[in-house]
Amino acid sequence: MPETRLARVRGWLAPRAARMVVSLVAGALMCASFPPIAWWWAAALAFALLGWVLTRPNTTKAGGFGYGWLFGVAFYTPLLPWIGGLVGPLPWLLLAVVCALFCALFGALAVLVRDLPGWPIWFALVWVAVEWLKTVIPFGGFPWGTAAFGQTNGPLLSLTQLGGTPLVSLAIALAGFSLAALADGIADWWRHGHHDVPPAVVLPGVCLVVVLLASALAHPQIRRSGAGAGDDPAVTVAIVQGNVPRLGLDFNAQRRAVLDNHVTQTKALAAEVRAGRAAQPQFVVWPENSSDIDPLTNADARAEISAAAAAIGAPILVGAVLLRPEATRENPVASNTVIVWDPVDGPGERHDKKIVQPFGEYLPWRSFFAKLSPYAERAGYFTPGDGNGVVTAAGVPVGVATCWEVIFDRAPREAVLSGAQVLAVPTNNATFDEAMSEQQLAIARARAVEHDRYVLVAGTTGISAVIAPDGREIARTEFFTAGFLDEQIRLKTRLTPATQWGPIISWVLLAAGVTVVLAGIVQNGVFTNWARRRRQPGSPSTEESHDQ
Repeated sequence: MPETRLARVRGWLAPRAARMVVSLVAGALMCASFPPIAWWWAAALAFALLGWVLTRPNTTKAGGFGYGWLFGVAFYTPLLPWIGGLVGPLPWLLLAVVCALFCALFGALAVLVRDLPGWPIWFALVWVAVEWLKTVIPFGGFPWGTAAFGQTNGPLLSLTQLGGTPLVSLAIALAGFSLAALADGIADWWRHGHHDVPPAVVLPGVCLVVVLLASALAHPQIRRSGAGAGDDPAVTVAIVQGNVPRLGLDFNAQRRAVLDNHVTQTKALAAEVRAGRAAQPQFVVWPENSSDIDPLTNADARAEISAAAAAIGAPILVGAVLLRPEATRENPVASNTVIVWDPVDGPGERHDKKIVQPFGEYLPWRSFFAKLSPYAERAGYFTPGDGNGVVTAAGVPVGVATCWEVIFDRAPREAVLSGAQVLAVPTNNATFDEAMSEQQLAIARARAVEHDRYVLVAGTTGISAVIAPDGREIARTEFFTAGFLDEQIRLKTRLTPATQWGPIISWVLLAAGVTVVLAGIVQNGVFTNWARRRRQPGSPSTEESHDQ
């Protein structure tokens, strides 16, 4: 009996083993396109290999689901280990498995539409549609791992300014799937010994040319913007990275030390300014959670921040945690807030974080999940704020996208449309690692190009950076090291096509993807077959279908 079962397993595995291995390799290549490896071209190879697997005649829709899931597991598991530093390995692996389900959905849908003429185009549209779904569900979505965020050091980054991250995801997916179709067409031509150009390679060849040409045409405008062309006013800004005594979940127990570190670094910057070794900044950006002690209610914290602002002689954007008026001992709700702290007038305008992180900053279905894991109680009680994300510091409208917010398209876009001339990304990476910080920095680079704005990334432990509108890092700090950056930037007012039309472009691509899926359903007779199965046994049509 055991030998019979083993033989069945071998019989099932043998014809599928190659496709399973290729799916896993493709997922690993997809992960390699993201920091810290950042081989942007690896994503094209990943899509090409996945396209090969899903277009094999013996790959069924169920098989597409399975191969897509293997691709997703090999992609997300090594992409997200920093999650484990917060809540242990089990939640990290569960998150990777859940994210992989979206890749599995893509695999099944891709098999459904592969017989439509021009499959590389339809595969790319379906991929973008599934990515959109992942940014929405569950619990507000998880855009981390969007294909576009692995392209921030490659030639396709310039497309971000034309259509945002969905267009970049479409471009790299289309390039990869076109490579697969091109290779498949050439191989078929070689096997049959034809001497003319096979029609099967024309469409994928055109797709590759279009992607590269569009990127090349968009690049000069971005390069001019990053070089400071034009009459945009220049200002000096500073970023302070105070660092923490140690990484890990006990970050909150270090609250006073973290605040003191940022005060100390700000005073060190002020000393450099007085000595003439640094320029006077117009405003300073501190990270998220730089003052987890509520400075509006705690006199010591207020005095420390006021002393730092007075020393530097400029407003400070302070990342603080503020207890909400309705908070109780049982429900200590709070706001994750950035406050503009003026050296004369003290606290002024503020941005309360609007997109809060599930299972980190708050726990959805708390009574339910609290019974499943002891880690659940470590989740915070933060509530989302409102507003347009813009605060004014020393007369400069600054768009704030606090940590988690920067991965969502809508947060920085709303700030820029509301008048922001520079973007700030205060973040707290003290519970994560350097790889996560590099990945978040790549996202910030995409936002800089997308909206033609300088981006100021301020991290408690790093990596902090000043990013130009062409995606270049003008300056950066080291990870887990105290320091500051003092740089001149330009205030920008131009609205890019992505800023103005991004949501419309996203909806058009989504509608196209859904239309392709519906066309695949019709072509495959899914509705017809379902209707037949619903008929009562014994009917003429049922008997006829059984005969077939």
